[in-house]
Amino acid sequence: MDLQIRVTGGDEAGERARLLEWLRADRRLAGHVRVQRRPPGAEELGGTLDAVMVAVGSGGVSAVLAQTLPAWIQSRRPKVKFTLTTETGDRLELETADAAEAPRLIAELLRHHHGASD
Repeated sequence: MDLQIRVTGGDEAGERARLLEWLRADRRLAGHVRVQRRPPGAEELGGTLDAVMVAVGSGGVSAVLAQTLPAWIQSRRPKVKFTLTTETGDRLELETADAAEAPRLIAELLRHHHGASD
C-alpha cells in the first residue's frame, strides 16, 4: 500500500523536499520512498514535487514511519499541516502541535487500512 504525504503551510515546496530528504536518509525506509509530481504548468520546465509517497505494505515500514515521521513533524518551526492519505482514501491531518500524538495516530491509520485490506 502506498501512503501519500502532503505538506501545506509555510514554504510548501521546501518542506516537501526536506521531508523527502529526511525519509530517504532513514536506511530502514530505503526503496520505499518516492515522489509524486504534478504535471508542469504552462511556464514550468518540469513537474513540481506534489507529495511524498511511502510504500508501507511490508517489512515493518509502517512502524518505522510511525516513529520517524513524528520526529520530523516535531522539528518543523513554522506551522505546517501534513495530510496522510491511504490508497482507500482514509485521511489523517496533523499539525506540528500534534507531534506527541502522531505516532499513535499514524499507527492507527495504517493498522485500520491493513485490517480493511486483509
